[in-house]
Amino acid sequence: MPLPSISPAGLLAAFGQAKPTLCIDVRREADFTAAGRLVSGSLRKDPVMLETWGKDLGARPVVVYCAHGRAVSQEACSRLTDLGIEARYLEGGYAAWCAEEGPTTAWREPLGSKPTRWITRERPKIDRIACPWLIRRFIDPLAEFFYVPTAEVREGGRALDAEPYDIPEARFSHVGDQCSFDAFIRHFELRAPGLEHLATIVRGADTARPELAAQASGLLAISLGLSANFPDDHAMLEQGMTLYDALYAWCRSAGSEAHDWKPTAMEIRP
Repeated sequence: MPLPSISPAGLLAAFGQAKPTLCIDVRREADFTAAGRLVSGSLRKDPVMLETWGKDLGARPVVVYCAHGRAVSQEACSRLTDLGIEARYLEGGYAAWCAEEGPTTAWREPLGSKPTRWITRERPKIDRIACPWLIRRFIDPLAEFFYVPTAEVREGGRALDAEPYDIPEARFSHVGDQCSFDAFIRHFELRAPGLEHLATIVRGADTARPELAAQASGLLAISLGLSANFPDDHAMLEQGMTLYDALYAWCRSAGSEAHDWKPTAMEIRP
């Protein structure tokens, strides 16, 4: 029986959704090192150690990919299936994904260990919700986030082995007219359709420049409304993830759609 697979177009269609597909990079070390990039939001795993990390996947469906979708990923798919995991391999592998212009991410620090941990100021509004969304969808799907009082961010980062963000002098923070969201895109060299448009909207809302994008004022209003409705920062983050999933979907594929329903033009029948 043929192994289950998914095409690059099929995987791309599901990218950026509320429950994104978990992708696992199982390329040979030489292929991975030569590329220096991976499918955005995927985990890098050693196929030789599959029986070890495969048991930690739980019941979550996965897609595995290698350089060209041949022996390495197909063998990994078969072994994961034997472990009772719903697995598929990516047809054509990483090469086909790039040909489809699928989102990719550069392998940069602090991606050496997973899941990554991130810490910032409590009571998030825009950047501190947008950045976790960006990390979970494009950098590390298993990332953990911590919100603490401003004065405790650096000490908390050391205690929790978490990377500070959106605070002065952090690796990921505001630089000039750019916000922390931009810093993540720049550091990880994120390439994805619609992402630059979303970054402009976030920047306009987060830096009080609504003229940058017509949607910036709306994002600011919704973000402040979320903050007013959710006193728990992590509960607010979960709602914010849905918000940014929707906004990114609009940036990627629905921006040209118009809503022009005219009720006065409808024929009303008795």
